[in-house]
Amino acid sequence: MPGHTNAALASYPELNCNGKATELYTGTKVGFSTLCTSKEITYKFIDDVVRELASLTPGPYIHIGGDESHATKIEDYIPFINRVQDIVLKHGKKVIGWDEIALTTLRPEATAQHWANVKNAKLAVGQGAKILMSPATKAYVDMKYDSTTTLGLHWAAYIEVDSAYNWDPAKLVPGIGKDNILGVEAALWSETVTKMADIEYLVFPRLPGYAEIGWTPSEARSWDEYKVRLAKHGERFKAMGINFYKSPRVPWETTVN
Repeated sequence: MPGHTNAALASYPELNCNGKATELYTGTKVGFSTLCTSKEITYKFIDDVVRELASLTPGPYIHIGGDESHATKIEDYIPFINRVQDIVLKHGKKVIGWDEIALTTLRPEATAQHWANVKNAKLAVGQGAKILMSPATKAYVDMKYDSTTTLGLHWAAYIEVDSAYNWDPAKLVPGIGKDNILGVEAALWSETVTKMADIEYLVFPRLPGYAEIGWTPSEARSWDEYKVRLAKHGERFKAMGINFYKSPRVPWETTVN
């Protein structure tokens, strides 16, 4: 919110400032939709949604989005996000949002998810917020491995298996260290995937590396050592029927074909 909301705007005309439903959209463009931030019905709708989500999940967090709201003027975006944060808190949850939410007044125990804008991440830390590290250039698993792979996108980067592994969340952004970071998350956006085999191809074998980044101190990690351990999982992936990407940068066992 308030962008990435066209489905809601098409279903509930009253959430549009002109009161008219938008057309349904099945493409992949972003940034063109926005909830009408000046209407009270918008906040009633959000309150209903957050209330139901809060009752469904035992976890402490509700993610409010906040990214790519290009159709929302900044003077509307700031009070909107501030008010939505209060709605989340009212229902007993903590706020997570993409790093753009740092442009607002972050509420206590809010978390900003860093995906692109270093300045926003630093603004969040300056307000005392924790950071969830999901840099698109390293941790977006909808990115292609290289120019020859067919599945995925490459607007952020090509992310080969070694590139996915060789980064330190605590050193990626100057001024944001281990004490500022809540954790890491590898995101798979689904514009280019239509079946489980596609998901598996993009996720594996990058996913084990992200787990190791999150749990193992950087000084104890080495790509040259890790790639040998990863190679041993090739047979396991194969036995489980996982459609994994057989990266040429991993010395897979010869029985993998």
